[in-house]
Amino acid sequence: MDDKKTMSKTARWAYSLGAFGNDAFFALLSGYLIMFITSHLFNTGNAETDAKMISIITMTIMILRIVELFIDPFIGNAIDRTKTRWGHFRPWVVAGGTVSSIILLILFTNMGGLYKKNALLYVIVFGILYITMDIFYSFKDVGFWSMLPSLSTSSREREKTASYARIGSTVGQGLVGVLVMPAAIFFSAKATSTGDDRGWFIFALIVCLIALLTAWGVGIFTRENHSEIRENKKDTKGIIAIFKALSGNDQLMWVALAYLFYCVAIYITNSLEVYYFTYIMGMPKAFSIFSTINIFLGIISTSLFPILSKKITRKTLFSCCLGLMLIGIALFAVAGSNLPLVLLAASMFGFPQQMVFLIVLMVMTDSVEYGQLKLGHRDESLALSIRPLVDKFGGAISNGVVGQIAIIAGMTTGATASSITAAGQFKFKLMMFGLPAVMLIIAVAVFRAKVILSEKKHAEIVDELEKTWGKQFDKTDDTQVSGEIAVPTPISGKLMNLSSVNDQTFSSGSVGQGFAIKPSDGKVLAPFDATVRQVFTTRHAVGLVGDNGVVLLIHIGLGTVKLKGTGFVSYVEQGQKVKKGQELIEFWDPTIKKARLDDTVIVVVTNSDKFSTIQMTAKAGQSVQAEDNILELKTEPEKETIADNLQPAN
Repeated sequence: MDDKKTMSKTARWAYSLGAFGNDAFFALLSGYLIMFITSHLFNTGNAETDAKMISIITMTIMILRIVELFIDPFIGNAIDRTKTRWGHFRPWVVAGGTVSSIILLILFTNMGGLYKKNALLYVIVFGILYITMDIFYSFKDVGFWSMLPSLSTSSREREKTASYARIGSTVGQGLVGVLVMPAAIFFSAKATSTGDDRGWFIFALIVCLIALLTAWGVGIFTRENHSEIRENKKDTKGIIAIFKALSGNDQLMWVALAYLFYCVAIYITNSLEVYYFTYIMGMPKAFSIFSTINIFLGIISTSLFPILSKKITRKTLFSCCLGLMLIGIALFAVAGSNLPLVLLAASMFGFPQQMVFLIVLMVMTDSVEYGQLKLGHRDESLALSIRPLVDKFGGAISNGVVGQIAIIAGMTTGATASSITAAGQFKFKLMMFGLPAVMLIIAVAVFRAKVILSEKKHAEIVDELEKTWGKQFDKTDDTQVSGEIAVPTPISGKLMNLSSVNDQTFSSGSVGQGFAIKPSDGKVLAPFDATVRQVFTTRHAVGLVGDNGVVLLIHIGLGTVKLKGTGFVSYVEQGQKVKKGQELIEFWDPTIKKARLDDTVIVVVTNSDKFSTIQMTAKAGQSVQAEDNILELKTEPEKETIADNLQPAN
């Protein structure tokens, strides 16, 4: 499929709703399954037995989620290597979303009271179901967010698409927080302050059904866009190769480390917020007020990200976001039961989280091209599997910590705010505020010291990758070339030797042989009949495969990728057939010069190896007109072998 610059409205809505369902599911899994287990599931009438079962199950969840982390890179690699008529990602989104939704719903039951009949069997069955659910959810989550690089190679377009999706995520995650307590109580068979088994099951049924339907929506209504840059030079196979691909991408590893500390911090605090409202303040329904506020703040935060990212570097924005969160934690720690103060503190802690997610997502997404340039192959899903891996690790630690804190603080089945001791409150607050604050400080330090992959840096990387366009045709293109072929200039101006171009990649001839033009106008024409194989997202370059067998890259200016398409108009699309003299691109030269960039137009034969002789037929320094012949390409006739000359003996 063509590398289109924007998604259709239907696809964008489907992707955003997919994010809505995905994060609603994740919120239910990471935040409220533990609440159900600690406060409702185990009710044998024996407090000691119930606490023991809670401890075993929450620790089992933590251990299984940590074990599953080691599977995630293989999940990402499997998705990368998936080749179906429906693409790499959509089959996994649909299958993963379906299976994980069904199993999570089962986990919101007591499985027919199995834990009362046979506790060991219950733990085994629970463990099998949980790890199966978690693996299928990983396939869905990795596949879903890994679609982002396949939508465009432009950072700006990725930010726009990710922002729409993150609004969907924010609303999905937030609505679960808003509705969880009122819905659990409303659907309960008995009137209780925190709901009963039936109420929680019906609420889980609604969320799981939404997750399933939106996953199918992504599968039906979205499409992966084809781009030559996305073509791998080789597959990443085997355990060693997978870990080399990850460890070799240092920017991916550093941002993952910073995100790891951040995730542990926010998941502990976020998971304990519902406990704070329920058992510290004695106001469980007030949690819905906070969650409602958080939805609107999250939407505002997500909407502000594209604006702020244009004015502030990722590094500065990341630091400011975590600084605000630290202030929120400090205020939260002293707020007590003062509802307005608690809401203000919780909002300050929650508001920047959507921005932080988008910053990390953009850096990890851009690290795909960073790794491709550095390692020589592209690993989209493998690289982007690290983000959900870190998310799940934070969730795993949170699940284990929250379960134990609930037991230590006495926040288990039958507990109320009045039954929590002062010592229990102190331990609870220490884990909710103290530990996360330390983690956030470490996250800021790592990000500021080690992450260098800015939007500007990514644009430069994409530009370098675009220069290598067409090299894959040396081996994959079956078009035969023979005899002599003349290559005209696609633009008027002063002729230059390729070696005079102020760019080492082009001037060295590593991309291929060719020439350059100092343009006198801004019209780029097709030099021969050809098929357009690539129109680059920033419109400053075009790749052609001629009917004559010549693979040609026409690159306008040096560093012009920084203009992000400003001043460039493309008149052709990928896959389009063009005739000699047909206009391909028009550019406004003053825009390039105003940005203090070099406007030299480079014309390179990327399959130069197929020709025995490539020479210029005009002299450098002279003025030429578009369609004047500049290069002459020759192929050697097939040589006769000694065997061909041997005559049979008489």
